[in-house]
Amino acid sequence: MKNEVSKPGVFVISLDLELLWGVWDVVNKNGPYGENILGVKKVIPRLLELFSKYQVNATFATVGFLFTKNKQELLSSLPQQKPSYSNPGYNVYLKEIPRIGNDESEDPYHFGYSLLEMIKKSGHEIGTHTFSHYYCLEDGQTLKEFEADIKAAKYVAEQNRIELKSFIFPRNQVNEKYLNVLKNNGLITYRGNPSSWIYKPRKFASEGLLIRLCRLIDSYVSISGMNVHSLSIQKNGLVNIPASRFMKPYFKPFGLFEQLRLHRIKQEMTYAAKNNKLYHLWWHPHNFGKDLDRNIHNLRLLLEHYQKLNKEFGFSSLTMQDTAARIANTNQ
Repeated sequence: MKNEVSKPGVFVISLDLELLWGVWDVVNKNGPYGENILGVKKVIPRLLELFSKYQVNATFATVGFLFTKNKQELLSSLPQQKPSYSNPGYNVYLKEIPRIGNDESEDPYHFGYSLLEMIKKSGHEIGTHTFSHYYCLEDGQTLKEFEADIKAAKYVAEQNRIELKSFIFPRNQVNEKYLNVLKNNGLITYRGNPSSWIYKPRKFASEGLLIRLCRLIDSYVSISGMNVHSLSIQKNGLVNIPASRFMKPYFKPFGLFEQLRLHRIKQEMTYAAKNNKLYHLWWHPHNFGKDLDRNIHNLRLLLEHYQKLNKEFGFSSLTMQDTAARIANTNQ
């Protein structure tokens, strides 16, 4: 049974901070996308500056590897039980960790402790994106292996005096069978998926061309409808704060359609504000790693729109943790 929270509307921004750990199995760091990863060092301070200017609170769900300063710390933090994916191409422990450098100065693709410190000082929430960018729907891995991963994430966070409360499933592979593991390890909320079939949680290999095309079109014109959500608390005690829209980065070939894409987001934000609903915008910092000025410009336009909605309807910017706490308090 779900208990509804009537108002006011809430604007949530979550970012999946992962550097190369999130894409190592699909891109080559020496290829074009390597520039995106290195660009995160410039992206984070620009985002923090913009969030401060517009009084926006964000949740940075961070891969646990990034909580470590160097290779020695990372290796000493590894869980004994590691994911046993049927597809060895997903096994970061076998395929990618042997190739990492010693620290952030030598290997900025895999280490980003300075970014974590910057976010920590800013006051924004730091959540978890699992320890190893763990794939919760892929064949072979088990519940016990996932729990070991979460405990490792919790451990490295505690070493940095961070208490994890919010969780984001890598590649949006929401596995409801794993929610009790999150609850038992002190997490209170997670980012679910939009309700439309095109955003249904799937194995990576099942993300076919049709689904990707529909998602692309849906960024510009409505296929899935208004992706706003009621604020509710789940019966298992974990608060689901579903995603509304992926903040696609600027892409020059589609440059003529940028205003259409931004209008789609603004329209959804406005609907959420007027109807006391949740609107949840998300992306990865590395999405802004190229064309940073253009991406920041687009985000600024959305945050200016948020401020108007805040003044007119009381639409408020909250972290995932604060949103979950507000829902829980309302339902007591």
